Amino acid sequence: MNAISFSLEARQGNARYGRLQLARGTVETPVFMPVGTMGAVKTVDSGDLKNLNTQIILGNTLHLMLRPGLEVIEAHGGLHEFCGWDRPILTDSGGFQVFSLSDASKMTDLGVHFKSPFDGSEVFLGPEESMHAQRVYGSDIAMIFDDCTNYPATMDQTKTSMHRSCDWAERSKCAYDGATGALFGIVQGGMYEALREESLSRLLEIGFAGYAIGGLSVGEPKEEMQRVLVHTAPLLPEDYPRYLMGVGTPEDIIHGVAQGIDMFDCVLPTRNARNGWLYTSKGIVKIRNSRYREDTRPLDEQCDCLCCTRYSRSYLRHLHKINEPLGSRLCTIHNLRYFAGLMEEIRTAIQDQRFDQFRLEYQSIAVAEDTKDAN
Repeated sequence: MNAISFSLEARQGNARYGRLQLARGTVETPVFMPVGTMGAVKTVDSGDLKNLNTQIILGNTLHLMLRPGLEVIEAHGGLHEFCGWDRPILTDSGGFQVFSLSDASKMTDLGVHFKSPFDGSEVFLGPEESMHAQRVYGSDIAMIFDDCTNYPATMDQTKTSMHRSCDWAERSKCAYDGATGALFGIVQGGMYEALREESLSRLLEIGFAGYAIGGLSVGEPKEEMQRVLVHTAPLLPEDYPRYLMGVGTPEDIIHGVAQGIDMFDCVLPTRNARNGWLYTSKGIVKIRNSRYREDTRPLDEQCDCLCCTRYSRSYLRHLHKINEPLGSRLCTIHNLRYFAGLMEEIRTAIQDQRFDQFRLEYQSIAVAEDTKDAN
């Protein structure tokens, strides 16, 4: 059986509804992937994720290499067995994490030398090391090791970084040959359209099972991100899954779908949940605000998650104010359900040829339900 197959079932304009068949199950797209950096989506377990209709999760190659280490995961037979998740897992390559450690790293054409943020030990990560780790994990989808370009960067700096990513893409493909998972290429090129086109051309020559747009959401203004996305997304091959890495807000996701993107990931729903910033059908609720002290309503009357069907806003505020971990857990369950539900609505809208209408209706939702400062 092939590691991956992808079929487009419906489309409206550039928006696409598809089915991504992987060894551990079928993923309907567009899809949002919750981030489980170290083998866990913070505060929830695999049973929670299944109850929320999560189709696929994301793990982090570099962090898992450092803690618990490859030998621990290998002893379990892979990442799925280690974290008790029998549905698909995508693992990023570590390139973005190395980018975030740039102050403590040294980049060469071979790879990156850096100090572990956990114990200060010397670590080297290159394409071969990243591919070996993702083979150990048994990733359903692995990502090439790439050089995530800084922002801002000159044309010459970006070109050097992009060419390095292309060379690493070829090395990644060779090192991953024979693995059971599917390998995706990552288009780089910073804010320069011509470099994005050159990067994609090189990746197509090498050949991958899917194609991602990387190097966005790295500090650039949203207008710049959208300009590069609008230019790049339609150039990605039509019959392959398209992945926009590290994006984003519900509005960014809907915009990405309108450009033809199939896959998204971001830490926002889980991180914001732990900070009491909650997405609802009426807009954003900042649950720590004093206005919710005696509010007996559910967080979102239109939501079917455990948080909304069992508990009040007042109770959620109480949990957050006393720093009770249950508050983070319940709010994470809700935010993940909101994102999963958003993707379900998007998929249905594309199939029913009303995605454009859905997009306009979503834009009319208030950005925030309350504007008072939390106290």
